[in-house]
Amino acid sequence: MTNVDNDFSKSHLPFYSLYSGTGQEVTSDLYQFTNQIVNLFFYGDPYSTDWVLIDAGMPHGKEKIMAEAASRMGHQKEPKAIILTHGHFDHVGALEPLLEVWEVPVYAHALEIPYLTGKENYPKGDSTVHGGLVSALSPLFPNHGIDISSSIQPLSETGVIPYMPGWQWIHTPGHTPGHISLYREQDGTLIAGDAFVTVKQESLYKVVTQKKEISGPPKYFTQDWHAARLSVEKLAKLQPNIAVTGHGLPMEGTELHSSLKHLVDNFDEIALPGTKRNH
Repeated sequence: MTNVDNDFSKSHLPFYSLYSGTGQEVTSDLYQFTNQIVNLFFYGDPYSTDWVLIDAGMPHGKEKIMAEAASRMGHQKEPKAIILTHGHFDHVGALEPLLEVWEVPVYAHALEIPYLTGKENYPKGDSTVHGGLVSALSPLFPNHGIDISSSIQPLSETGVIPYMPGWQWIHTPGHTPGHISLYREQDGTLIAGDAFVTVKQESLYKVVTQKKEISGPPKYFTQDWHAARLSVEKLAKLQPNIAVTGHGLPMEGTELHSSLKHLVDNFDEIALPGTKRNH
């Protein structure tokens, strides 16, 4: 079912935030790198060869990702594995080119694997959610699955994440059926993926400026709003100390706690498209 006829899938998408190409240390062993408008993460202590890539950025991002990984880790050795929060184009855009260089396993939730083996395509972006130019253009974004059948493996149902001791994956569906978030209870670090984000992703102006504000999953690609609400509630109950998301800047401490509570308490107004709200 793979469809590669979309012009956006063949060229660079012309969207960049002010933070594109920059990285920041979140904890001593977790580093966030912004590839155009999406965040990906390197897990592992600098100079360690036991590191993991979490998500794989935008199409045509391979060289930038590899260069930033080498700079952060202090070497050019491949990761032990790649973990995917989900399979949307902006989270797997560079994955196939990376796997031509790195012969490593890729792990995702079992429900996400049909989109990673060429069997299913995601729904097209929904321009009716409104909110800005990104939403308006979203039907043109790549929605096709990719085929990495030789590399993909389902995550263990135990919640254990390969090569990430002390972390667990949490099923947070809604944005996609097999979306996951990653959590380390020891220090309360949360990698939320797109279960919620810290920028209004539908607005090109806010994507560019990275104005920090709590938001639900990107509206134009979210498939199940009931599940999305439950996923946000699940993550809020963890009371994380710091959260990084697929889009936007890290949040921590009081700002994070109050923002998550605000999102849970006002989910309809903040997260739901107008067409989905109860009137």
